[in-house]
Amino acid sequence: MRLLPGLGMAPIAAGVLLLALLTLLVLVGLMSASMRRRRWSEAFAWLGLLAMGFFSSLLVITVGRDLVLLALRLAGASTPGFIGGSALAVPLLALAVSALGFVNARRVARVVKVDVPIAGLPPALHGYAIAQLSDIHVGPTIRRPYLNAIVNRVNMLGADAIAITGDLVDGSVHRLAPHTEPLGRLAARDGVFFVTGNHEYYSGAEVWIAEVRRLGVTVLMNEHVIRRRAGATVMIAGVADYTAHHFHPAHKSDARAAAAGGAADVRILLAHQPRSAPDAAAAGFHLQLSGHTHGGQFFPWNLFVPLQQPFVAGLHRVRDMWIYISRGTGYWGPPKRFGAPSEITLVRLVPG
Repeated sequence: MRLLPGLGMAPIAAGVLLLALLTLLVLVGLMSASMRRRRWSEAFAWLGLLAMGFFSSLLVITVGRDLVLLALRLAGASTPGFIGGSALAVPLLALAVSALGFVNARRVARVVKVDVPIAGLPPALHGYAIAQLSDIHVGPTIRRPYLNAIVNRVNMLGADAIAITGDLVDGSVHRLAPHTEPLGRLAARDGVFFVTGNHEYYSGAEVWIAEVRRLGVTVLMNEHVIRRRAGATVMIAGVADYTAHHFHPAHKSDARAAAAGGAADVRILLAHQPRSAPDAAAAGFHLQLSGHTHGGQFFPWNLFVPLQQPFVAGLHRVRDMWIYISRGTGYWGPPKRFGAPSEITLVRLVPG
C-alpha cells in the first residue's frame, strides 16, 4: 500500500506476489523444525528466516520513507518525483542491508578484548583471562562447521577459563547433538563453564544440561568453583536463567546461593540476562558476565532492548560490581547482523 502504487501496474502485480511469497516463507520457516524430513526442514528454515530478515528491513525503511514524505509535505515541497524513485529505492536498500547483515552474521565472530579493573586485585591474578561465548543458538541455520570455527578461535586465545553464558541451542538434543559436539574440544586451564539461557528452557533444559556435561563442560546451576593462582583465589559462579523458575521451579536463579559457602579474592558470576545484576551486586560479586541482548542484532531492535534489560551491550557498573554484556557469538532467527557485530569476548582482570 505504501510502496507499490508509486511503481506502476506491472511492478504492483509482481510486488503483491513477492509479498505473498515472503509471508508464506516466514510461516513455513518458523514451523520447519516440526517437519519430519530434515533436508526439507533445513531448506525451508533458511528461506523463511532470510525472508523474515528482508521483510524486517523492508518494513523499517518503508516507515523511514513515509517520515521523509511527511516532512516534505509539511514543508510544502513537491513530491511526485521523490515518490516513484524512493518506492524503488526502498526494496533495493532493504536487499542491500540484508545482504550485508548476512555476511556479518555468518563470518566467524571477532575477538573483543575487555579489561576489567578490580580494586585490590592480587598480583597473581593480574591478566587472568576468561573467554566468553554467548548466544550461539545452534539450530536451524547454525550448524557444526559454524561452531567448529568458533571453538578453533577460542582455543587459540589461551584463556585461563572459558564461559558459555547461555542460549547455546535452539532445538532438541536429538536433532542438534551432532552439531554441538565441537564443544567437547574447548580447553582451558581452569575449565569450561556453562549456564542456562532462556532458549535452553524452550528446548528441554534438563536434557541439554546432561548433554553439555557429557561433553566435559561444567554446568553451574546456582553454584561455584574456586580456582587458585599462587595463593590468590578466584570464584567462578553461575546462576540459571533469570526466567528459569517459570519452567522449572527448582532452577530459580539465585546469586546468593551461587556464592554461598565460598570466599575468594575475586568473585565472578555467569548469568545469561543482564537483569540479574542487582542480585549479583548484592551478593558481593565483582564482575558479572552476561549475554541475551545480542546487542539488538540489527536496527531497530536494539532500541527495544532497554524496555526489558538495564543494558544493551558493553561494560557497565552496577553499584560496586562490573557487568559485561556480550553482543553474542552467533545470532537468533534471521541470519543477519547490522550495527551489532558478533563477538568472542576475552575478559582480562587488571588492577583497579
